Amino acid sequence: MINENVLKVLEKSMWDIATCSDNKPNVVPVAFKFVTDDNKLAIGDVFLDTTLKNINANKNVAISAYNAENLEGYQIKGTAEYLTDGSIVDTFKKMVEDMFKGAATAKGALLITPEKIIVTTPGADNKKEL
Repeated sequence: MINENVLKVLEKSMWDIATCSDNKPNVVPVAFKFVTDDNKLAIGDVFLDTTLKNINANKNVAISAYNAENLEGYQIKGTAEYLTDGSIVDTFKKMVEDMFKGAATAKGALLITPEKIIVTTPGADNKKEL
């Protein structure tokens, strides 16, 4: 489902994750993230308070990522689960420790299973579902 172009944008760009609960949307940028070998999106939980509250009520999420230079972008819709242990969480703990030198830690991770990828790049393919 995640083709080479989408993967390249996801690897090189910041992501925004959007959640919603009780008709109150929330969107935040995430810096601690990667695509797993099985094409799921992993996000480290360092400061995801409202995001996690929303996911507890509604597992549906959207991720937006784009290249600011050429505007190539994608929206990925899927469902999220929260992890508190395992290799993905360990990876984020190390990433956060390396960056914040102990001043912050990863408490867990979101693992998002993509269900739909939509082109957000301006042009003929805008809104096309991959």
